Amino acid sequence: MIKWFGAILLAIAMAPLPASAQQPFAAAATVDGVAITNWQVEQRSRFLGLLRAPNADRDSVRDVLVNELVQVRAARIAGIQVTAEELDEGLVEFAGRANLTPEEFIAALQQAGVAPETFRDFVRNGLFWRRLVQQRFGPRARPTEQEIERALNRGESGGGVRLLLSEIALPLTPETQDDVRALANRLSDTVRGQAAFQEAARQFSRSPSARRGGRIDWISLAELAPPIAAQVLTLEPGEVSEPVDLGGFVALFLLRDLDETGATTPQALSVDYAEYLIPGGRSPGALAQAATLRDRVDTCDDLYGVARGQPEEVLRREVRAVEELPADLRQVLATLDANEAATTLATDTVLRFVMLCDRVVEPAEGAFEALGQQLLNQRLVSYADGYLAELRADAVIEYN
Repeated sequence: MIKWFGAILLAIAMAPLPASAQQPFAAAATVDGVAITNWQVEQRSRFLGLLRAPNADRDSVRDVLVNELVQVRAARIAGIQVTAEELDEGLVEFAGRANLTPEEFIAALQQAGVAPETFRDFVRNGLFWRRLVQQRFGPRARPTEQEIERALNRGESGGGVRLLLSEIALPLTPETQDDVRALANRLSDTVRGQAAFQEAARQFSRSPSARRGGRIDWISLAELAPPIAAQVLTLEPGEVSEPVDLGGFVALFLLRDLDETGATTPQALSVDYAEYLIPGGRSPGALAQAATLRDRVDTCDDLYGVARGQPEEVLRREVRAVEELPADLRQVLATLDANEAATTLATDTVLRFVMLCDRVVEPAEGAFEALGQQLLNQRLVSYADGYLAELRADAVIEYN
């Protein structure tokens, strides 16, 4: 860390002083008549520059110091105090991120012309604001167990790798498979970019996502069939995959975005789904029956009424781990929302009407607590942003 500071000390020391530094104690801004000096702005800017933090320019730093002034004042009015011992603990924690003691950290700062009080003010002001936000919003921001459970069931603890994809699904039949594969190869070779892919999806795809230009919401890598995962992980955003043969259909995918998070990955992910079998394969009559069925049922439970009086094997509903599903069924279910349906071929002569009932996530150990803290932090940030906007609106702020 000392070497890291040293590598930029000389450059900072030799940099020309900004014009504001020539009048260090003139006001750069005032908040209800209380001044923030040019010296404070220059010091904080230099401090943030050493940390390689964003927005270390004068205007951004001046705005941050205005925020801190109204924040600390509101905290003091609320009766919040930061003792010397608590400030020392904050300094130890911050310096420890660079594997330094506070004394070593301050010594490195002083070599770059940053006064010790600049570091102390930075830490102290942060403590004031965090305590005020906790005191004012902590109870209402804390999620209930039911809210955390719902978030887990929606897969919000998925973590790992998730992808934003678009798809083109081309059904295969014995009569059309050669033509379909030729079309898939042609699209893979010629379609470039999201706009062209969306146009092709609307024209050729037979997936429920076709009306959205093939766009699929964020999906966890764990939910994708292995042949699809192997293809899309090699793509750059905007690129189109090679055709992926999934048995009942051939699919193409465009990668729109990829996100790698540090959250805990679920140990198991299952889907609750129903499938209703319609004789006739992809005959006009079978497809018309599937379309009528899609308009008639709103939930998986409605399929029991449809199947009443028919052979038991016509309707099947079960909960299965994603990795146990056949590749084509796995991909179909991955693109559906709860109570959304799609059709695929079960055999050449049987059409399968598939409906997603729910996703069942069994989180890894510690995921419940981690997600609870994540939800709490997100809500506190939202409350804090709104509260800061109110404090600024109530203050008289002047910039010089």
